[in-house]
Amino acid sequence: MSNKVVNFSDLIQRVTSSCLLNPIGGVRHYGDGVTDIQSGEDDSDYEELKTKSEKYYDAGEVDEVSEMSPATEQRRGDVYRSEREVEMEMLMNEVFETVSFMKKAYVSLQEAHCPFDPDKMRSADVSVVAELKKLGVLRERYRRKVLRGGGGGGGMEGIGKRTVAGVTLREVVAPYEAAMEKMKMEIKSKEAEIENLKEKLNTAATVSSGGSGGRKSRSHSHHQSKKKVNYSISQLQVSPSPMPEHFETCISSVKEASKSFTSLLLSLMKSAHWDIAATVRSIEASTATSTPTGARDSIVGPNHAKYALESYVNRKLFQGFDHETFYMDGSLSSLLNPNQFRSECFTQYHDMKAMDPIELLGILPTCPFGNFCLKKYLSIVHPKMEESLFGDLEQRRQVLAGNHPRTRFYGEFLVLTKAVWLLHLLAFSLDPPPTHFEGSRGAEFNSHYMESVVRFPGGRVAAGHVVGFPVSPGFKLGNGSIVKARVYVVPRSEL
Repeated sequence: MSNKVVNFSDLIQRVTSSCLLNPIGGVRHYGDGVTDIQSGEDDSDYEELKTKSEKYYDAGEVDEVSEMSPATEQRRGDVYRSEREVEMEMLMNEVFETVSFMKKAYVSLQEAHCPFDPDKMRSADVSVVAELKKLGVLRERYRRKVLRGGGGGGGMEGIGKRTVAGVTLREVVAPYEAAMEKMKMEIKSKEAEIENLKEKLNTAATVSSGGSGGRKSRSHSHHQSKKKVNYSISQLQVSPSPMPEHFETCISSVKEASKSFTSLLLSLMKSAHWDIAATVRSIEASTATSTPTGARDSIVGPNHAKYALESYVNRKLFQGFDHETFYMDGSLSSLLNPNQFRSECFTQYHDMKAMDPIELLGILPTCPFGNFCLKKYLSIVHPKMEESLFGDLEQRRQVLAGNHPRTRFYGEFLVLTKAVWLLHLLAFSLDPPPTHFEGSRGAEFNSHYMESVVRFPGGRVAAGHVVGFPVSPGFKLGNGSIVKARVYVVPRSEL
């Protein structure tokens, strides 16, 4: 009996030692701030071991611990294997939980971009990196506890494992650190862009208000010009007063923009299967001073329809050019305060020259320039034309609602209208203002005032040619310079 008591005490001691070494439902610390809370799911195994021990004692079947049956020894092995399985399961639960938290933190990081919130972005970035570090710690714990059988990682082998784990962690975090640096650079770029847009907003407000605001914007436009990086230095230099050279440069911009828009319009007409010849004849008839007495062939040669279409577009755009507001209102500022009006026009020219028209109209869609675009678009593109070219009247509805569509066609149109608007501002900033003229149908070709859009051998227009129709107007400047009118010439016999 005494022998059995000793054996049972020894058994209790072994079970107690096992519990002390592997506490059930306790808190286990692994270092690096990671805490493992066991659920106590293996309590039943230890209770079963205790019950079997008591059973063996009561039955007198156990004299020595070493006398346990092979099945009992196998059961003890199952207990310890079960503990490792539980630990593995808990480790995987922690991994999935950490990944879940990292996903939430990454979603917060994405949400911080739109709307842009720097504080929220920094907080979310810290959370993402923290969860990644936790994953690295869990990976090292898996290697230490599972792959090496729960060893402490001592000796040179343990040092090697920690080194590998450290490198792996750096490799995981390095891309995010690089992304963070890139974000910092993008933030600086966005801040510079915001400052630039604020200046554009102030400039646009000055353009729309006119009046005394024009004087205040002169120094502001000089400051703004220093920040423009998409234009050459010669464009950024602000002249103290308008010069005829400005006007000649601006008329070249109008010419190029007119060609580009006309080419796009003609290609859309061809894609919509328009009768181009009939369209050209209609444009010719609108330039004639008298009604034709019968049906006649077109005077426009092959591949010259673009000139007739450009004539139509320019005639619409330059209508009202001699008035200070294109007759959009009854203003008489150029007559009541001519010096102040000229100064304001030149200031607005410099403020607007470097601006993207769609950006300006996105801020102030109903400013004077916006109203000019609206009226000219409705004048050039009538409803049947728009429906034929695009299949609906969506662009027209947007324009009538005071908006400006972001389409390729309307974008090309804005480039052209901006060039004409700048030319108009320059014209009214010069003293005296230039006078404009055009070659009328049937007029003798004069090389001093006219330029033929049709090229002739040797560059000289053959004798006996007259103006078939005007393409774009010419201007006579106050210093005597002539900007030639562009005309389409034909033999006199064809009229």
